[in-house]
Amino acid sequence: MKVPFVDLVSWAKPSREEYLAAFAQILDTGAFVGGPQVSSFETAFAAFCGAKHGIALNNGTDALLLALRALGVGPGDEVITAANSFFATAEAISHAGAKPVLADVDDQTLLIDLDDAAKRVTPKTKCIIPVHLFGQMADMARVTAFAKSCNLRVLEDSAQAHGATRAGERAGSAGDAAPFSFYPTKNLGAIGEGGAVTTNDAEVADRVRRLRDHGQAGRHEHVDIAYNARLDSVQCACLEISLRRLPAATAARRVAAKHYRYKLYDSVRYVTEAIDSAPVYHLMIIRVDAAKRDAIRDRLGKAGVATAIHYPTPIHLQPAYAHLGQGPGSCPVAERSVREMISLPMFPDITEQLRS
Repeated sequence: MKVPFVDLVSWAKPSREEYLAAFAQILDTGAFVGGPQVSSFETAFAAFCGAKHGIALNNGTDALLLALRALGVGPGDEVITAANSFFATAEAISHAGAKPVLADVDDQTLLIDLDDAAKRVTPKTKCIIPVHLFGQMADMARVTAFAKSCNLRVLEDSAQAHGATRAGERAGSAGDAAPFSFYPTKNLGAIGEGGAVTTNDAEVADRVRRLRDHGQAGRHEHVDIAYNARLDSVQCACLEISLRRLPAATAARRVAAKHYRYKLYDSVRYVTEAIDSAPVYHLMIIRVDAAKRDAIRDRLGKAGVATAIHYPTPIHLQPAYAHLGQGPGSCPVAERSVREMISLPMFPDITEQLRS
């Protein structure tokens, strides 16, 4: 039996007719960009996240970039984030004109280590980006208290955490703003590319809306040099359909995670769930002896089980960021953990037979 890493076909199949009907409606109205489907999805997604505003964007990377710019981050600023995120987190900081400063992570949760982050604050630090990695929220109560003490803005990287909660707060509602990705493999995936920013700040929301539409405050009134980062009506219509199924899909992921933990028991290490956390298991991560990791993956592959590594090289050790001077040893936990991690198959339709 083959076990795929993800199964997008199975996820899309139950909503196939709804997707096609939505597409047909858009074809019949010609509202391909900026139609009512966009504002409808934005309202629904903001409500799902417990935020006042949602702004649909063309992808998660631009969501990061536009949110940073909306928070006033620019040339000369520094932004602290976790060393073990996907490259786009730091890439967006660079595109905003700021300098990424990579902090180490906690060995149990693999979320940003605020004690290490505190050592990296300088007079140029403008913002901190906690990454809700693998579907678990960072400790936003501590993050926001830390940010307040240092006069920093808080941008939640929620690309992997649609619906995750911690201490009663939901991803996308706890910081100054939160970028999301709707890449097809995400828990809430588009039929293509997509992203969004949520925020409780009306001014930040207005800035993001302008920045996604060539900086327009009104028709042909350009107040910012900005971008074309709009998300089309078809994607928004399909995302709103998928959003209605997301709570059930999240519950299925959590059941799968419990089954993995039961079956594997103490033969591997897991990413620790904080007591007050309800992760959404975008990825199912295990940690093994680094010397045995590749052999274990080879054995699983021969047995028909697809695996992956998220992410094999921490951001501070990527060639593109050699100029930062954060060489080997500057984030030891992140560096060690990437040699130990294996991502196992995880998707809502994975069955107990496949998991076994």
